[in-house]
Amino acid sequence: MSSSSSSTTFTTSSSSSSSTSTFSLSSTKLRKVSPASSRILDEHSVVHRKTSAVAESFSQVQKSLQIPEGESVPDFEEKLRPITAQEGDKVVFKAKVTGKPEPTVTWERASGCPLSDQTMTFYDNINNQHMLKIKSLVLEEADVYKCIASNVHGDAIYSVSLTVTENPAMDLKKMLKKRSVEKREEKKPPTEEEMLKILSGADKKDYERICAEHGFTDFRGILKKLKEMKKKEEVEMVKVLKPLENITAKIDTNVVFDTILELRDPNTKMRWFLGTEMLRIQYSLGKYEVKQMGTKHMLCVSSVGLGDMGTYTLQVGDKTLSAKLTVIDEPLKFLSDFSPMRVTERQTAVFEVRLSKKTDSPLIWKVKGKEVKRDEKFDVSLSEDGLTYTLKIKDVKASDTGDYTISIGDLTATVPLFIERIPIKFIRPLKNVRVKEKAQAHLECEMSSKDVHIRWLKDGRDITGRACYVFLQEGKRAELIIDDCELENEGEYAIMCTQDNDTHEYISSANLTVDERFAIVTSGMSDVQCPTGSPAELCVVLNDEKLDGVWLKDGVEISELHGVQVVKQGAVHKLLFSGVSDGHQGKYTFRAKGAESEAVLAIADPPEIDSSVLDLLGARPVTVKAGQTATIKIPFKGRPPPKVTWYKDGLEVMEDERTKVERAADSTTLVLSRCVREDSGAIMLRLKSDCGTAVANLHLNVIDHPKMPQGKVEFLERSRKCIKMKWKAPRDNGGKQVTSFVIERRLAGKKSWFRVGEVDSGTTVFSDDKVDEGQAYQYRIRAVNSEGMSDPLETEEVYAGEPIEPPGMSSQPQVSNITKDAMTVSWTPPASDGGAPVLGYSLERRKKGSNMWVQVNKELLTDTKCVVDGLVDNVEYEFRVISVNRAGAGSPSTVSNAVLAKDPIRAPGLVRDLCVSDSSNSSISLSWKSPEQGDEPSGYILEVRPEDAKEWMKATKIPIAGTTFTVGGLQERMKYFFRIRAVNEGGVGESTELSEGVLAMPPPEAPKFALQGKMMNQMVVRAGSALCLQLSFTGSPPPVVTWLRDGIRTSGREIITKSKNHSQFLISSSQRSDSGIYRAHLKNDYGEVYYDINVKVTDFPRPPKNLRLVEEVPGTVTLHWDHTPDLASDDGSHYVILKRDISTPSWFTVAERVFSNKYTVTGLLPGRKYFFRVIAQNSIGDSDPLDSKEPLIIAKEKERISGLLLKAYSPPPRQVKPSFLLPLKDHAVCRGYDCTMSCAYQGMPTPQACCYKGESKISDSPRFWQSTANGVCTLVIPTCGAKDGGEYTLVLENPLGMAKCSCKLVIFDKDDKGLLESLTKRTNKEKLIS
Repeated sequence: MSSSSSSTTFTTSSSSSSSTSTFSLSSTKLRKVSPASSRILDEHSVVHRKTSAVAESFSQVQKSLQIPEGESVPDFEEKLRPITAQEGDKVVFKAKVTGKPEPTVTWERASGCPLSDQTMTFYDNINNQHMLKIKSLVLEEADVYKCIASNVHGDAIYSVSLTVTENPAMDLKKMLKKRSVEKREEKKPPTEEEMLKILSGADKKDYERICAEHGFTDFRGILKKLKEMKKKEEVEMVKVLKPLENITAKIDTNVVFDTILELRDPNTKMRWFLGTEMLRIQYSLGKYEVKQMGTKHMLCVSSVGLGDMGTYTLQVGDKTLSAKLTVIDEPLKFLSDFSPMRVTERQTAVFEVRLSKKTDSPLIWKVKGKEVKRDEKFDVSLSEDGLTYTLKIKDVKASDTGDYTISIGDLTATVPLFIERIPIKFIRPLKNVRVKEKAQAHLECEMSSKDVHIRWLKDGRDITGRACYVFLQEGKRAELIIDDCELENEGEYAIMCTQDNDTHEYISSANLTVDERFAIVTSGMSDVQCPTGSPAELCVVLNDEKLDGVWLKDGVEISELHGVQVVKQGAVHKLLFSGVSDGHQGKYTFRAKGAESEAVLAIADPPEIDSSVLDLLGARPVTVKAGQTATIKIPFKGRPPPKVTWYKDGLEVMEDERTKVERAADSTTLVLSRCVREDSGAIMLRLKSDCGTAVANLHLNVIDHPKMPQGKVEFLERSRKCIKMKWKAPRDNGGKQVTSFVIERRLAGKKSWFRVGEVDSGTTVFSDDKVDEGQAYQYRIRAVNSEGMSDPLETEEVYAGEPIEPPGMSSQPQVSNITKDAMTVSWTPPASDGGAPVLGYSLERRKKGSNMWVQVNKELLTDTKCVVDGLVDNVEYEFRVISVNRAGAGSPSTVSNAVLAKDPIRAPGLVRDLCVSDSSNSSISLSWKSPEQGDEPSGYILEVRPEDAKEWMKATKIPIAGTTFTVGGLQERMKYFFRIRAVNEGGVGESTELSEGVLAMPPPEAPKFALQGKMMNQMVVRAGSALCLQLSFTGSPPPVVTWLRDGIRTSGREIITKSKNHSQFLISSSQRSDSGIYRAHLKNDYGEVYYDINVKVTDFPRPPKNLRLVEEVPGTVTLHWDHTPDLASDDGSHYVILKRDISTPSWFTVAERVFSNKYTVTGLLPGRKYFFRVIAQNSIGDSDPLDSKEPLIIAKEKERISGLLLKAYSPPPRQVKPSFLLPLKDHAVCRGYDCTMSCAYQGMPTPQACCYKGESKISDSPRFWQSTANGVCTLVIPTCGAKDGGEYTLVLENPLGMAKCSCKLVIFDKDDKGLLESLTKRTNKEKLIS
């Protein structure tokens, strides 16, 4: 808002087909010319709407001529909006107001009527909004509502309309009751002054109706006074409240001529003149501008000059207002303060010179007598208003220091510039160095600048320039080098840096540590062996070539030793021998500072075997008999003694219990005990030392009996008179010639061998002609030499001619002619006689259950039948037969069936009392009694014959064991005849027949429902799914099934299937209209019965509608909604209420099984925003949710009750130190839920409460909500997460002291049952889980 006076107007209007509205703006208020409202009520109609024409207007009036900087006239940041709502709804007007000082806000109705009792105004601290809330609308509250914001600088007024429509859902009785109450209430009529105010904003045609509505009876008198009031207003068309005033201004400033006028006609033309010339505002290119703010009218003249001086005149109506403008021209001068400037090196220096006015003279910058020109270093610029000159010096250096002179016309000024050097920083400072004695040391660092002066210090003394040090400086890097460090070079070294125009000294220091050098043997000596007279060398390598050492032999320093030379090559120390002799042998030692190495020098000659021995061993082999000991000794020479190794056939000989190797200084012996044939082979002795190798070769031959003949024996002939065989000679003859082969034989299955022949070594074929036909034989063959016989080569069994086997099994014996002491056993011969005729049979018997068989015949039976006598009465026997030929007895036959030694059984007599016990459409059940004559039957043969057939058929394939039987598979209603006979082992008795035929049908029976086939008498089905009713029943004849719904026979979309004992009622896709009582009715000739099923078809409930939120009590919200249509038809339908904090996506259940359409939610946190949801629920499921469209903000402060004055209570003065009456307790909260911690305390003066989580203060955190009142402190943690767990502390403090208490908060998940159980056990009776 500028400091000039202004007025702004914004007006909108709209109209319906029934009324129109027009608004005009005056200096104080918005006047309404059109009808304010209309109401129609007749005998056949109700009130449809009470309306105020939809309108929106804004006006702003400035009271102060000059508004201080930082303050402003009130304004609306968020505008009000017109509202149309139903009767009974809640409406809220919201406005956000700006202005400084903070404006006061009031609410009014344009009609002049006071705000109703249902109207409440308050300020929302959270959203910074002023609110007007009407809880329950009535038709009379339709009006234009004004929000007026005022402060010392002006007023801002915003007007909007409220349209109220009738709610068709309201009960007619309630409306009639309300009307009757209104008639009985006595309204106090408005005063004359109030009525004039009401009528001034209305049309003339509505005057009479408005007076009647307000109960004002003096209609003619009020019209007369209204005319007089309007005449007074029309007397003066233009009223000057403040005239124009003369103005004196400087050149290039802006001036404003302002006046306050009250115009009767807002369209009155205004004209401005300078002198006698009228100002053409629209063509002045912004030079002149006319503004209006309410009744304040202004002429703004921008950037005045000497030509703008003169008299300015405003002509409006019959009024003329004038004022003079005087322009003052001041001399040119500097407005800037030329104080010395200090700028840090490498920064940009900026000089600004402000002139008092514009000038055409050039401004000249000089430094050190030279004019500054614009280039990369200097930047000269001029501001847009031509008054500010700027000089920028980029990347300033120390050389830029000096006085800078500014000249323009006769004006001159000087500004000193001082450059502050950038402090030197050590980018890489000196570091501590540790080196060894005689080594090179490096101390180096890197500075932030290269233009520095350097000095080096040791232990505080300047060492710069000394010859024992090497000093290097390259750019920003400096280095100090010390060659061949000595112990005295150890100490503290420092580098001191300085720079021009800087008095500071910058130092970096480090310590140099010189460790005493000790030698380390990196490669020591090793023992040396060499032949006599050969050269040798002992060598030691140290880690440092600068150290010396001493050589010793057998502990004595070597000073002079013939043929020995000491050599040092850097870190390598050698002892050289030109020709080794016995005097050079010994232990040599090399010693240096901290190091020592030892080695032994010895003479070594290669091993050697006498050539005569070698010739003897190669001339002939060493021969020994098996079982004897072979001893081989070979002498040799060599120093040191060589390693002895014996080899046989190329493999090293390892010592064991038979093999021994003996070693001596000049010989070695190989001893082989108990030689075997496998010991024969090439023997080699190898002698090896570091000086060489010697080898001796010989052959060992062990003599033994030959090996057995090779391979499998081949039979060239196998006849009944001769067996001819062939084999191969043995692979090894035992070292001696094989002389002959010995052949032996034995009968198959025998153990004794008999010699049958011998052939010479040149023959490997033998024929045995002393054999019996069909006999099986086995042969073995041995090889013979001078040392003995070999192991035998055995053959498989072989037959002389074709083989003969025992006969096969005879058939199972059959028993006949059974008596108590004898019976006849018969059988058939075996299928195979084994190659020889059967000579006879052997018959055996045993008692049943026994394992002992007894032979019946003493000699072989030639017949296949035998009479067995001598049996014991009433004992069961079993028999078997064995066939015999010349090869022997065959396998026993299969055991016969067990036979009882007993006289024959009599056939049974006639069956008694054959009768029918039951029947059905496909079966007939019979029963009977066993016969009285004859022996006991083992079963019964039942025969059946249909009426149209002549032949009898057996009912079963085997006799019936019991005395009852059901014949199935019969033809319905066919007559059947039955007869029966008893049977046992003695035979079949005579038949007994029923006297007459029997029909295949059940006995007559009244219909009845099967218990297991009944359904529940109550059934709930979801709409759209199949409705299937199934029932099972019995009855003879089958009953007729009829289905009814609510007593009426069904005939529609259902599908009914029926059978003899089952019926099904099916509707494939059920509807809500299919609900009802379904009855299944059964009827036959013997009775009738029915069964009822109460079917209810339901579906997901339809959602509720029209959710409304009312915050009547702080911290609580009452939800109203319209019932779902399914609530009345479904007894189980109810509502579920949920809420959601705007900061989380999760919904939390507030209440379940709510049956009304109203619910109050409590426990809401002040200052937070909530969404609410209502869901209808029944046994099928949930409806679609009904959500609140906008979040509801819970007010932080309780609304104050205006007009209620309470006398302040003054407690007696006392001083109490803070203490806790009820401290905080530990809590465990499920993730996503709110946690509330409370404690009670005392203290006077009232202590200051502060909450902490761990070490962090949380009292002022927006994440938490803390309240302290009446000795109770409450901390609320909304929507707890895992990070909210931990320890919380409350600190109370007043001038007398401080008190603390703490508690722990545990966050758990719903499925964390283990944690819940442990918390329950730990806390016992304490309340921990919230």
